[in-house]
Amino acid sequence: MPKIEEEIETLIDLQEPKMYRVFLHNDDYTTMDFVVEILTRIFHKTTDQAVEIMLQVHEKGKGLCGVYTYEIAQAKVDQVKQLAKQNEFPLLATMEEDR
Repeated sequence: MPKIEEEIETLIDLQEPKMYRVFLHNDDYTTMDFVVEILTRIFHKTTDQAVEIMLQVHEKGKGLCGVYTYEIAQAKVDQVKQLAKQNEFPLLATMEEDR
């Protein structure tokens, strides 16, 4: 019996994952120092970058912290919520789909 080899070509449609922007929102109670700490600790920003984003939050009402895949963005939002609660601040982090 002859040996028959079949080549199966599988086309895999790989798509880039959806990305999400994470923002911090201004409030009247969270200190600027705490916002800078969050930005350096959770978002791994340099002190200069953190101060710049903190000023955007303060002056414009919100500031962009970074763009991440869904799981990472959600984890960062949760980390901000947890640290803010532990420190008794109402700091809000949100995420929205990047377009």
